[in-house]
Amino acid sequence: MNDPAATPLPLPTTALAPLAQPVFRMLWSAWLMANVCLWMNEVAAAWLMTTLTTSPVMVALVQTASTLPMFVLGLPSGALADIIDRRRYLMFTQLWIASIALVLAAVVVRGGVAPALLLALTFANGIGLAMRWPTFAAIIAEVVPRTQLPAALALNGVSMNASRIVGPVVAGALIAGAGAVWVFILNALLSLTSAFLVWRWRREFKPSALPGERFLGAMRVGVQYVRQSPRLRAVLVRIALFFLQSSALLALLPLVARRLPNGDAGTYTLLLSAMGLGAVMAGVFLPRLRADFSRDALVQWGSVVQALAMVTVALANHLAVALPAMLVAGAAWIAVANSLTLSAQIALPDWVRARGMSIYQMSLMGGSAAGAAVWGQVASWSTVSTALAAAATTGLVLLPLSARLKLEAGADEDVAPTRPFTPPTASALPPDAGPILVTIEYRIDPARAAEFRTVMEESRRARLRLGALSWELFHDVSDPARYIEYFIDESWVEHLRRFERFSAADVSLRERRMAFHIGEDPPRVSRFVADA
Repeated sequence: MNDPAATPLPLPTTALAPLAQPVFRMLWSAWLMANVCLWMNEVAAAWLMTTLTTSPVMVALVQTASTLPMFVLGLPSGALADIIDRRRYLMFTQLWIASIALVLAAVVVRGGVAPALLLALTFANGIGLAMRWPTFAAIIAEVVPRTQLPAALALNGVSMNASRIVGPVVAGALIAGAGAVWVFILNALLSLTSAFLVWRWRREFKPSALPGERFLGAMRVGVQYVRQSPRLRAVLVRIALFFLQSSALLALLPLVARRLPNGDAGTYTLLLSAMGLGAVMAGVFLPRLRADFSRDALVQWGSVVQALAMVTVALANHLAVALPAMLVAGAAWIAVANSLTLSAQIALPDWVRARGMSIYQMSLMGGSAAGAAVWGQVASWSTVSTALAAAATTGLVLLPLSARLKLEAGADEDVAPTRPFTPPTASALPPDAGPILVTIEYRIDPARAAEFRTVMEESRRARLRLGALSWELFHDVSDPARYIEYFIDESWVEHLRRFERFSAADVSLRERRMAFHIGEDPPRVSRFVADA
């Protein structure tokens, strides 16, 4: 298994370089197949809903039903993916999606489909997506070197958007020629094939020597890590706001297709394919764009272009106008999404990557689900064109506010794992003994106290990111040079787990702390266990 943290020789970082690695190529093929299934299901379910009801709200709720599970179940899924073998978990998600596809096919064959049931089964399919996405997002950083991570993420975006072309085309052809039931049957077959490809991957699973994390504790630490990372918080806000407005285009696209001259399932397929083609074309050029523009600039200008393209679609009265606008919207979409996804991946160490990416997914899908419902309701009160124009305007108004949250405020932290310290030993303590109180006593030159407190504020965030329940810094009122730092870990095993989570950035921060200490001996570290 490749180490994403470091590589002894420079590796090529062209757009297609990760595909030279067999494991990534196999997993990318499985991901492409899974995404084809996703878009086939999206098209079939959305178009099937338009045959059952003319309500814009119900049509838009298809996307809400698909994305809401990713918002509700994203964090539990990410916690599981960080605790158990990611390979087996990814296989299970594909089997789940295949099962739901077969149920959908059976319901359609029996003629028992109704709007409420269609939404329920779409929600069940979304559960599989909620389990799959953070797992795969975490795996990518395992199988490619860090230098190739941007290109690998861009290729994932290309996969998603190539499937946005292939999936709708295949689904549209099947709906027109044989009926929606065959879309769901093919979806099941492709999902099973994807599961088989993942099964062929012989991942080297290296469990920790420590007992596994508890499920609820793993979720707490995941949330705590994100809360204490300013970079990740900025990413979450920006991705939620972007999808809050951009989701209007996909949610209302079936209705846009219907109002165009001779609009039918083929028109809807063409519009989706144009958006996918634009994203694929932009994905190929993303390495060059990243060399010329910062991630902040790509997100800002991509958001502007996407909003303007959405207004053009809203005002278009002919397919010849709507198709180029969808092409541009797709290109802008991948520029924004890839930049934000890359920022999240770079900020996360492997031990919490699935949880962090699941929270990223929750923000993305939460914004998407809320946007679909809001703009669907606006369309029901007014018109589809008005709703799209309102969504685009909202995005442009919010952009100056979100732009204050920088993605590249300073250098990216080095989250590569390292083992600089030997864990303490206490053979008499059982793993679940605790809480554990750790105190560290420093002697600081009073003239540098303000600088020390600034570094200790960074230390507070770092201790909490690694799982501490609480942290505080105390100053001796009778001795201006004496400071005591304390933090509390949940148990002895959680305290030991901290030593497995150290990154290069944590070591660098420790060196900065130690540089302030003026005592002849190093800072005194004491550990206490609760008696009751």
